[in-house]
Amino acid sequence: MPRATSERFSKAHKPSAKKSGTSEDPSTSSVRNPIFNTERFGQHILKNPSIAQEIVEKANLRPTDKVLEVGPGTGNLTVRILEKAKHCTAVEMDPRMAAELTKRVQGKPEQRRLEIIIGDFVKAELPYFDVCISNTPYQISSPLVFRLLSHRPLFRVAILMFQREFAMRLVAQPGTTLWSRLSANVQLYAKVDHVMNVGKNNFRPPPNVESSVVRIVPLDPPPPVRFEEFDGLTRIIFSRRNKTVHANFQAKGVAEMLEKNWKTWCSEQDKVIEDIKMKQKIESILEETGYSDTRAAKMDLNDILKHVLLSAFHDSGIHFA
Repeated sequence: MPRATSERFSKAHKPSAKKSGTSEDPSTSSVRNPIFNTERFGQHILKNPSIAQEIVEKANLRPTDKVLEVGPGTGNLTVRILEKAKHCTAVEMDPRMAAELTKRVQGKPEQRRLEIIIGDFVKAELPYFDVCISNTPYQISSPLVFRLLSHRPLFRVAILMFQREFAMRLVAQPGTTLWSRLSANVQLYAKVDHVMNVGKNNFRPPPNVESSVVRIVPLDPPPPVRFEEFDGLTRIIFSRRNKTVHANFQAKGVAEMLEKNWKTWCSEQDKVIEDIKMKQKIESILEETGYSDTRAAKMDLNDILKHVLLSAFHDSGIHFA
């Protein structure tokens, strides 16, 4: 993964005078200025300075904080982060944007407190950080959330902007229309709150959908549940969220996958692999726990998924990853 600070950019990365385009003036045209043709990265530049300021204020930055910013674009959030934090590491996929951000702080005191990593956030080697702030490129919304939640040591808070529907799924509660596998998986490891809505006209180019900002605070300590196991369970029961749990476990390939996992577990535990009728075993567990006829759309995270259903399968040596 190429890494570059503002002092390491080559001439090829430096913008020409015709591509200055760093103003927050909304009249700048994405057609006349190709640096803002960012759709292929799913990125839309936040142009409203008051919205940018409000997002940074929501993070309650401290003078000692090290901040990770994902998708800085031309730096409208970055410059405000640098006003309050000790250091900012910005991960930017587009070298043109990185060059614009470099130019924006060049020769200023903030230059020494900014590091730019050019490349894919999902694959980048992340430094230590206290806070994450992101105007998130749309196509990495889900990978970004789970990359952050798996990062160690735990960060203090993340203030993240997403498409509104994605943001609403993050904060959805059991029994609501948007309660989903994503909701359950994220809320297992973090407290998630909706912070503010951001209209599409605050971006350049304007996206086709509205946006929202959420606050994610990881649970510390995290729950003693292996994510791969929990995700494997929710993948099955939320495959058809309005069907019963029993019906989802009867789906093609599920019993075969769990039997394979069971045999692997027996081998690792030096247990004799006996003949097992996995479908009957699954039905027995679901009946004993009382969730055979329950629908995922109505299932509560803490009382059911984490403590009862997953544990019941594990007690029988059946694993999901």
